[in-house]
Amino acid sequence: MPIANRLYAEFLGTAWLVLGGCGSAVLAAAFPQLGIGFAGVALAFGLTVLTMVYAVGGVSGGHFNPAVTVGLAAGGRFPWSEVIQYVIAQVLGGIAGAAILYVVATGKAGADIGGFATNGYGDHSPGKYGMTAALVIEIVLSFGFVTVILGATDKKAHPAMAGLAIGLCLTLIHLISIPVTNTSVNPARSTAPALFVGGAAISQLWLFWVAPIVGGLIAGFAYGLLGRKD
Repeated sequence: MPIANRLYAEFLGTAWLVLGGCGSAVLAAAFPQLGIGFAGVALAFGLTVLTMVYAVGGVSGGHFNPAVTVGLAAGGRFPWSEVIQYVIAQVLGGIAGAAILYVVATGKAGADIGGFATNGYGDHSPGKYGMTAALVIEIVLSFGFVTVILGATDKKAHPAMAGLAIGLCLTLIHLISIPVTNTSVNPARSTAPALFVGGAAISQLWLFWVAPIVGGLIAGFAYGLLGRKD
């Protein structure tokens, strides 16, 4: 598949992830009467990945996340020479999704985007968790996410079930960590809304690049220990 097609698929998938996942938090969860809550937000993030894995995963592999791309490269499933191109496409896709969401969220009188679904620690953590807790949870859950992706897409696994396993894993990750960091495990997802909020969302963004990528790298290098490496 030509690289241009694959990059467009990554752009599109990441835009959908940010629009759907962050959109559920910014728009629907802002209205308690809708009953979506943080469990609904967690499900929305899982559904965005699940739907796009089936829609365009056959084109690009369905990464939609720099940590996943780096983890797959570390696991020997993706060429290192294409990592930077994928990451750029993912970040641009995330920004496009956040831009659409911003236009919609500010489309009423007196609109206030608040945190705009950004990630943070300390005073900017939903549960006021500190930097160490944020680092640990983001590294561990990114490790788990990439491990699930490597396993679900292994040649020995049933290919039809990969999207479901990956989507449910991301849902579980959000159910665990929304109170801690508002859940990143994805640098592109964190960068996109932060650009529209600025301030602490930008100054704390480093953690939401470093931790997911470290977790992804560990998962990629360690996956061979399961004895299922291609």
